[in-house]
Parts: sequence; structure tokens; C-alpha cells
Amino acid sequence: MHPYLAEFIGTSILLLLGAGVVANVSLKKTNAENQDSWILITSAWGFAVFVAVFISTQYSGAHLNPAVTIGLAVAKKFSWSLVPQYLIAQLTGAMFGSWLAYLTYIDHYRETKDEDTVRSTFCTGPAIKNYKNNLFSEIIGTFVLVFGVLFIVGPNINIDGYNVENFGLGSIDALPVGILVWVIGLALGGTTGYAINPARDLGPRIIHQLIPRKNKKTEWGYSWIPVIGPSIGGIIAGLIYIIII
Repeated sequence: MHPYLAEFIGTSILLLLGAGVVANVSLKKTNAENQDSWILITSAWGFAVFVAVFISTQYSGAHLNPAVTIGLAVAKKFSWSLVPQYLIAQLTGAMFGSWLAYLTYIDHYRETKDEDTVRSTFCTGPAIKNYKNNLFSEIIGTFVLVFGVLFIVGPNINIDGYNVENFGLGSIDALPVGILVWVIGLALGGTTGYAINPARDLGPRIIHQLIPRKNKKTEWGYSWIPVIGPSIGGIIAGLIYIIII
């Protein structure tokens, strides 16, 4: 499998399962409606990361997140020449995965009239809107993610004829990364919904804008927070890694 296709497929699966669990506990007339949603959501996102990483890691290193890709590049564990293609694959994969989740729950979307609830199944939003603090929350959450990933990366992968050392996540390391995302959600996710991944938020937000609903509230005014914040967090993690290692 080509590494860019692997990133697309991995990110699609991540969003299908991640957006799917939010839809499952939030939309009307699902079997999981009104369940203990935060535990279910954070657990499912952690397991979704595990599944997506396990599937794609041997082909692309399983970044599945622009912040991870940028952080690895800053830390000199990934080639900058491959960054744009990875980011495009991740964004389009996130769009496709969230669209599949929408199709899976389309009857329940039709039953749900609250537009804030509908939007929450696609993208993140702050519990308390304070852009400065919301930005910091995304920076610190993503810093923990990327900094942790930098100590997990290991296998060598051949891309376009070049052997890239310390490139991505091994299959066995899919579990630690899933646990890492799980604990970030449990510990730090209550402020903004822990996007910690620009593609995870922007891709589904674009799909939300495109779906045929009246009175949509896509909240583009907030959309830069889960893109810029994780990007900064990934860069800081990469820089600190270089300094201390």
C-alpha cells in the first residue's frame, strides 16, 4: 500500500469510529442515546486510534494527524519533503471518514433537531468560549500527544526508495498511542473536546458545512483554534525533544 493511501485509510477509519461514537451517544433514537457519554467517547477515540494505527503503521508510520507529522519533522524524525502529501492525505481521510459516519447515522441525524448537537458529532467546541485559554488547552493536549509519540517512534520504513529511520509507530506501539489519546481525553479534554489533531477537526467541519441541513452552526469563527493550537503543540514538542535528547 502506498504510504499516502495508508494515511488516508487510517485517518478515515479513525474518524469513522471517532465521529461514530459521538453520533451514537448524542443523536436521537440511537441505542446509546443518553449513555455515560464522556467515558464512552474518550474510550472509543483511544481504541479508534489503536485500530487506525495498527492498520496503517507498516505502510506510512501511522501519523494520522498533521500535528504528529509536523512534530516528527521538527524533531528530525521525518522528511519535510513528505509533509505536504501527508497533510493532504490526512485531511481528505478525515473528511471521508466523517462522511461515512454521517451516512451510517443519517436517520438519526434526521431525527435530531438541535444543531449544536449535530455539529458536535463532526467537530469540537469549547465548554467555555475563551479563545486564549481554548488555544492553550489545544496546545498543551497536543504537546503531550506528540511528545509521547516521539518516545514511541521506532521502525524503519522505505518510501520512494529511501529508508527512513525512526519514522513512525510500530504495530505493537499502536496500543500505547491509543492509551495516550485515551488519557489525554480523560484528563485534558473537558475544555475544548480535545481535537489535538487539525485534520480531525477541520475535515469533519468541512463535511458539516456541506451536509443538507437548515440553520447549520458550523462555527467557523472558532475553527482556527483546533488547527493552530495542535500545530503549535506539535512544533513545541519537536523542539523540546531536540533540546533534551
